[in-house]
Amino acid sequence: MSRTHDTPLESALHLLHRAGQRADELFMATMGEKELTPRQFAVLKAVASMENPSQTALVEHTGIDRSTIADIVRRLIRRGMLQRRRTSHDARMYAVKLTQAGREVLEAAEPAARTTEEALLGVLPAQQRITVIQALSTIVAKLDAEADGKANGNGRGATTAAARGAGRRRRSTRQ
Repeated sequence: MSRTHDTPLESALHLLHRAGQRADELFMATMGEKELTPRQFAVLKAVASMENPSQTALVEHTGIDRSTIADIVRRLIRRGMLQRRRTSHDARMYAVKLTQAGREVLEAAEPAARTTEEALLGVLPAQQRITVIQALSTIVAKLDAEADGKANGNGRGATTAAARGAGRRRRSTRQ
């Protein structure tokens, strides 16, 4: 089911990128002076939902790649929002937890996240909102499964895994 487009500006790749840019801009504008990025918010939210997760668990939970998670965790530690300690069962592994400051920032950021989500999806009729969320969830789940299959050695998903890695290397320095 391939659809051709007259211009690259109508492609799913470009439109998903633009939607992501707008989502980031809306979130940052709504956050104001708190200077918390959407990915930092996602990491704080993930840490709050798990008990002393490892950075590997954060990668699995958020879908953010290992090096970006490490950078985000470092920044959040520097800002006093997270603590990091070696785990008792594996001295090579770190576990992180929210500090009181991290909890406060997360609580303050929740309304901004809701406002951003409402602004993003509010331009669509209610039924389309559900469809968009379902479609994005399907895309992510299928491509993650394909990449996981490649990582597990079955050879499927090589292109997807390579593309995911290349895309992550080009991320902004403002994680």
